[in-house]
Amino acid sequence: METPQPIYRGKVRDTYAGGSSETLVVVASDRISVFDVVLDQLVPGKGVVLTHMTEHWLTRTPVADVMTNHLISASVHDLPDWIYVNGWQNRTLLVRRAQMLLAEFVVRGYITGSAWKEYQRDGVVSGITLPTGLREMERFPEPIFTPSTKATSGHDENIDFEGLVWLLGDRDLAEQARRYSLELYQTGAAYARQRGIILVDTKFEFGLIDGRLMLCDEVLTPDSSRYVHEDDYEPGKPPASYDKQIVRDAMAATGWDKKPPPPPIPGGVIEETVRVYGEIAEQLTGTNPLAASAA
Repeated sequence: METPQPIYRGKVRDTYAGGSSETLVVVASDRISVFDVVLDQLVPGKGVVLTHMTEHWLTRTPVADVMTNHLISASVHDLPDWIYVNGWQNRTLLVRRAQMLLAEFVVRGYITGSAWKEYQRDGVVSGITLPTGLREMERFPEPIFTPSTKATSGHDENIDFEGLVWLLGDRDLAEQARRYSLELYQTGAAYARQRGIILVDTKFEFGLIDGRLMLCDEVLTPDSSRYVHEDDYEPGKPPASYDKQIVRDAMAATGWDKKPPPPPIPGGVIEETVRVYGEIAEQLTGTNPLAASAA
C-alpha cells in the first residue's frame, strides 16, 4: 500500500502528493485558527463539514457554473487507500495541482469585522470610500472587493486594488480575480438567501492551472465566510454567528494579545462551534455531515 507523501501543512489543511504530478490530495483537519494563529484544541468534525460544504458548492450549486475549479473528486472510489487507513475519507478532496496566487480575495456584502473598524477610523475600506453614517452589519449598496495579503506567518493585511495589482504583478489577472470574486459572492449569497441564510462576507483563493485562473481551496465554508440567519438580522445589531466568529469572539474576550501561544478555548465554545457548523451545513446543503457520520 502507498504511504502519504506530505507536500504542505497549512493552518487547517494538509496537502499530500496525488497519484500523478498533476494532482494533490487535500485533507481538512479539525484544527482551527483565529487571528492567523492555530489554536491548541481541535474542533471535532470540523474538517468533515468544510469538505462536505466545499464539495457541495463546487458540484451541486450555481457557484460551480461561475468559473472552473480545481476539484477532481470527493468520491471514495477515487481516493488513495491510505486515506481509509487514517480515517480521512470524509474530509478529503482530490484536486488538480495549481500555482496559487499569494493573496486572499475577500468580498463583503455587509460592514462588520475588520472592515467596520477601518470604516470607523478612516471612512474607507481597502481604499474604497463609503457613504457616511453606516451602521455595523448594514448592507452595502453593492458588494465590495477587499483583498488581503496571505501571510505565511504573522497576520494577513488588508490591501486596496492597486496593492493587489502590485502583489500579483499583473493588472489583467487582478481584474479577472476581482470580477470572479464578486460574481462568486453574489451567486453564493443568492443561493443562501433562498435558504434563509445571509452570506455576510467570504474569501476565495485562486490558482493558475495551465495558465488559466481557477477557484481553489475551500469555498463558502463557515471557516472562510460569515453567515447569519435572515430572521436574526437587524442593521446596527450584530446577530448570532453561524461560523468561526464564535471562536474569534470567545478568544478576544479572554484578553489575549492575538500572538502565539494562544490561551485555551473557553469552556463550551468548542461544543457550540460543532453544533453551529453542523447546523449551517444542513441549512445550506440539506445534510448535516456530523449527524450522518455519527449515525
